[in-house]
Amino acid sequence: MSGEVLRIGTRGSALARSQSSQVAAELARFGIRSELVLIRTEGDVSTAPLATIGGTGVFVTAVRTALLAGDVDLIVHSYKDLPTAAAPGIRLAAVPLRAAPFDALCARDQLTLAELPAGATVGTGSPRRLAQLRRRRPDVAVTAIRGNVDTRLTMVTDGSLDAVVLAQAGLGRLGYQHHISEVFGGDGFLPAPAQGALALETRDTTGDLSATVEHALTAIDHQDTRAAAAAERTLLAVLEAGCSAPVGALATVDADTLTLSAAVIAVDGSDEIAGTRSGFVLDAAEVGSLLAQDLLNRGAARLLASAR
Repeated sequence: MSGEVLRIGTRGSALARSQSSQVAAELARFGIRSELVLIRTEGDVSTAPLATIGGTGVFVTAVRTALLAGDVDLIVHSYKDLPTAAAPGIRLAAVPLRAAPFDALCARDQLTLAELPAGATVGTGSPRRLAQLRRRRPDVAVTAIRGNVDTRLTMVTDGSLDAVVLAQAGLGRLGYQHHISEVFGGDGFLPAPAQGALALETRDTTGDLSATVEHALTAIDHQDTRAAAAAERTLLAVLEAGCSAPVGALATVDADTLTLSAAVIAVDGSDEIAGTRSGFVLDAAEVGSLLAQDLLNRGAARLLASAR
């Protein structure tokens, strides 16, 4: 760690900076001083569709490279953006308490999805959201969009689109809750695996961080959130589906029981294979693996292949 100041690496978007600032504020409760180090990623620079430049993983590579190079001490990710494969030399140091995991509709005139007229234009950059929108409202026109949260919301306020779908957590972290016209609570519209959760990564080197920082990271690590994310992301890994695949998943924890619901959706909305499985919290990864295998046995691979 550089001197007495913890260097927190983050992307430069307003949402990334807000998330990292909230982590810095949490660490400050333990007497840790920190500074944000802004890192540009290919995903921030390119305007091409995510699927053509490597999916949401493009937001991760540059930040991890800075960590491994010693330019920063800690990096903060939206957990849903992380590839499921382990990164050599890097450890998951903490998963703070999850924010709202759901997707939210931000529509003109505060309309709900059911209230949007036929032919209404809805923007999203996510194949998963696109598939679920088409499944629920095949009569609306879903448009692929890129850009930060402000850019997407402006598409609605300037009349370019009738609505956009964004993560409820991101809107909340930016103080944009007033733009939400409907929250999709998971019934027929499952979020991305680990959506709403943050992942804090450090170098996997013994003694790299001070005992004070290690104690703070342990203290803000939320075990139920970590378990839920592990179940959801294991499911994604076993399905061999990338971060941007049309796969929704949500795990909930009640005492020592974890319940995972998941769905693989055809991109055109014509079909869906869904299921639910429960198990002990300590077996979170196994619950995710078993549910993924069940979905594959029922034909999920066919829907995933058609989406590629």
